[in-house]
Amino acid sequence: MTTCDASLKAPLTIYLAAPRGFCAGVDRAIKIVEMALEKWGAPVYVRHEIVHNKFVVDGLRDKGAVFVEELHECPDDRPVIFSAHGVPKAVPAAAAKREMVYVDATCPLVSKVHIEASRHAEQGLQMIMIGHAGHPETIGTMGQLPEGEVLLVETVADVAKVEVRDPTKLAFVTQTTLSVDDTKDIVEALNARFPHIIGPHKEDICYATTNRQEAVKAVAPDCDALLVVGAPNSSNSKRLVEVARKAGCSYSQLVQRATDIDWRALEGIKHLGVTAGASAPDVLINEVIDAFRAHYDVTVDIVETAQENVEFKVPRVLRK
Repeated sequence: MTTCDASLKAPLTIYLAAPRGFCAGVDRAIKIVEMALEKWGAPVYVRHEIVHNKFVVDGLRDKGAVFVEELHECPDDRPVIFSAHGVPKAVPAAAAKREMVYVDATCPLVSKVHIEASRHAEQGLQMIMIGHAGHPETIGTMGQLPEGEVLLVETVADVAKVEVRDPTKLAFVTQTTLSVDDTKDIVEALNARFPHIIGPHKEDICYATTNRQEAVKAVAPDCDALLVVGAPNSSNSKRLVEVARKAGCSYSQLVQRATDIDWRALEGIKHLGVTAGASAPDVLINEVIDAFRAHYDVTVDIVETAQENVEFKVPRVLRK
């Protein structure tokens, strides 16, 4: 599809979901890396991608951040930052043993889940975690307790198969970036099989994940297509695509940037939904909208379902 004269462009209404994009935890994590670079100079090491977005990671790398997968890849004499997804207890313990300067950028809402799991374990309860195997947040949460103390379930089917030590001494936590609806079904299955299981005092799925999913549900039924700006390794972004499809927009796709848009698949659309995962910056959302302006006579209609004013402080070591 080629750019054409404005008078010949077909009209397109873009329903821009709100809230969308950066959440408070992501904002804080990026700020931590930037402030660490200001305080200690480059290089500053970051264990795992600070947030799941290539554009953000590349931008921080250009400023002097070095991204590694494991702590042993970091030198003793440079600061290291732990990503927003959280890390197993063994990681800060290893950094302290090496007398490294480290800053924990774990989202406070993920830390809340860590504290919750530890408290339950102190009361002799075995933990069940609802999450995705291999996701850094799941690895970090399960790593708060000794091996075998946290059992992972990913689906309702897993609940039927999970083998527990004592069905009367159980508690559960969830990954913060899951589908609200899917998780509800898994929780119901857990409660049905283990009537004594203890759940979180407050929902573990974070406010930002919930809000973005609700906004997509409001937009999707009116759309011919819906695009989620986000990374393929971003759990909350992938959930938004699934939520949009379930809410009635069968052509819902994840795009990292405007260059990923499949123009042929979108020919003839009149109503497009646009949202973004919690680690996607505004610049990428605007890039996608601008790409559509080049092809269509665009009207942007903001569909707001909630307002967010959450802010998390950066660690004290960076405020000094």
